[in-house]
Amino acid sequence: MTKPRSKADPIERQIESAFRPETFIRDGECFSFVSGLEEVGAAIGTLVATDPARAVALYRAFLAGCHAKADELDDSSGSFAQFYRDLVCKWIKSRPATGADPHKTASTLLVWMADDPYAFCYRIEKDAAAAFDKAGLAAFEMQVRERFDAAAADPSSWTYRRTAQILREIYIAQKDIHAYVELAEQTELKPEDCLAIAKMLVRKKPNEALGWVERGRILDQETQFRSTVAYSLDESTASC
Repeated sequence: MTKPRSKADPIERQIESAFRPETFIRDGECFSFVSGLEEVGAAIGTLVATDPARAVALYRAFLAGCHAKADELDDSSGSFAQFYRDLVCKWIKSRPATGADPHKTASTLLVWMADDPYAFCYRIEKDAAAAFDKAGLAAFEMQVRERFDAAAADPSSWTYRRTAQILREIYIAQKDIHAYVELAEQTELKPEDCLAIAKMLVRKKPNEALGWVERGRILDQETQFRSTVAYSLDESTASC
């Protein structure tokens, strides 16, 4: 006996309508277009507390829709890509309420980051790290660390440099100063590392934070041009 076809979620129909299928969205229209998508996203957000499984499924459908729409818009402003990154973070936040395996969440995110033809996930690691709960962040750290260690034989490789960048954001989110310092020194300490470490230290150990600010200044002076990080280091001196 054939099972009756389940009805489509009404919010899925809202998602489909909001994407305006077969309509090209010009750059000047993209902001208002994204605003319409955000309204539907807000409706999904209200479901997280009461029906998280439904919310997770709708977020996945929304993300798939973003990929389907990518060739039908001019995202010169970057607002559509930012909307996508925000959706991913909402998906991450909603997963724990369903009892989802945090390792599966982390591995899925890493697949999306690796297979990213439209660069929607560009530099998403900072926001993603903030979106994970403690268990999810630990799972994310473990999987990224495995990839980093596997690539360590070739420090010039893209995988080694990229996973090091992701680990930095994870350690900041974990407030793991020791792990951050160890990683930074292993992969070449930079002025921005000194700034990040100083920010983590400033509230409890202002003198140590100031030392890292000074170290960052020295590193910056060794470069040919004064970097934008140097100005942030100057501002950090007043906070220490």
